[in-house]
Amino acid sequence: MRILIAEDDAETIEFIERGLAELGHESVPVASGIDALLRAATEAFDAIVLDRMLPDLDGLSLLRRLRAASVHTPVIVLTALGGIVDRVEGLEAGADDYLVKPFAFAELAARLNALVRRPPLSDTIVRLQVGDITLDLLRREATRAGRSVHLQPRELALLEVLMRQAGRIVTRTMFLETVWGYHFDPQTNIVESHLSRLRAKLREGFSDDPIETVRGAGYRMRTDD
Repeated sequence: MRILIAEDDAETIEFIERGLAELGHESVPVASGIDALLRAATEAFDAIVLDRMLPDLDGLSLLRRLRAASVHTPVIVLTALGGIVDRVEGLEAGADDYLVKPFAFAELAARLNALVRRPPLSDTIVRLQVGDITLDLLRREATRAGRSVHLQPRELALLEVLMRQAGRIVTRTMFLETVWGYHFDPQTNIVESHLSRLRAKLREGFSDDPIETVRGAGYRMRTDD
């Protein structure tokens, strides 16, 4: 793997670099937010380890800019800020995982491996359609009855999961693993809040909700059947 390390603490950089080198991975360290943004936006990396508190440009602002520029490289936010609000902010900014300092390198390595081996949501199918909703997987654009529906990246990912599983129940755990790469429950309402926004956007101008809540189980994309 080729991993970008955006961290301004020299000891932490050395610790991560040494561990990655022992595993046979290449690491590219940068110590400022601006440098990290330039490298991440112009070079190919398998994953990014991103410190939240960086000089010049903080980690979450950097992350938001990357996602807005359609840079979807998996990102683990590495920070001393471990409260629920802090974790939610990181996930909302576009992080795929969140690791609190101090940390064990073995856990960081395991999380990186999990992110990198996660299959992309769009393998060969480039267009999904369920009822009057269409999702273009290449352009990352959604429409309903021919009308454009402007969705954020996480909302698009949630819609893709639902459409691929149309007519079947998708659980909260399935969303966390597929969309966020989480193999544990972060104890936040991140899935529910994103789904609420997605449903509101899909319902706008229409009388029906194409997504059904299955009480006690999860959610299901309605079909015409």
